[in-house]
Amino acid sequence: MKELIGNDWDQVLGPVFSSESYQKLHNFLKEEYASKQIYPDMYHIFTAFKLTSFKDTKVVILGQDPYHNPGQATGMSFSVNPGIALPPSLKNIYQELYDDVGCIPVKHGYLKKWADQGVLLLNAVLTVPYGHANGHQGKGWEEVTDQAIKALSERGEVVFILWGKFAQNKIPLIDESKNVIIKSAHPSPFSARYGFFGSRPFSRCNTALTKWGKRAIDWQLPQEVEIEK
Repeated sequence: MKELIGNDWDQVLGPVFSSESYQKLHNFLKEEYASKQIYPDMYHIFTAFKLTSFKDTKVVILGQDPYHNPGQATGMSFSVNPGIALPPSLKNIYQELYDDVGCIPVKHGYLKKWADQGVLLLNAVLTVPYGHANGHQGKGWEEVTDQAIKALSERGEVVFILWGKFAQNKIPLIDESKNVIIKSAHPSPFSARYGFFGSRPFSRCNTALTKWGKRAIDWQLPQEVEIEK
């Protein structure tokens, strides 16, 4: 079995990692990283899985693919590295965090504290070429991340936070009798006023977790952070 992640995700995703289609993706990525600027760097492709093990995952916040400008991508959906300006969607997430649960907005966009508490910050596609949003869509990542979603759904008692139509296309993979889905418009400036603001995803998530006897997420981020290599 290939050990690409270093925790129980290797077993969960092992059949995909051993497949012919993943070998094709691997070969494609080798060429892409050798010839283009690809984000995140190859050592951070699986950061979301490394930080939040399968057994520890309580919440999934699903994004589309990594940020495609220099220095932004962390390997966690919606998160950016310390010292990088907040993307507009993340600013809106912070606004809703404040309105919903009173979290004081911070100046950085590094969301590792959430990951450490069991929030899997998963993008459906884990790599992207510089300046080309969704440039690696359809190359094979979806098999990996769909398998992760299905495995978590089967295990049960997971809150799936799905913002926007792209994330909500994954609903057929989720057993709603065993999990909770929280869906709304995307936090992007183009759509946030059409159902994201006021949707209260963070308090609704914690209500579901506490009903299952799980610890609620402390959504308040620290004021100062340093990136961990």
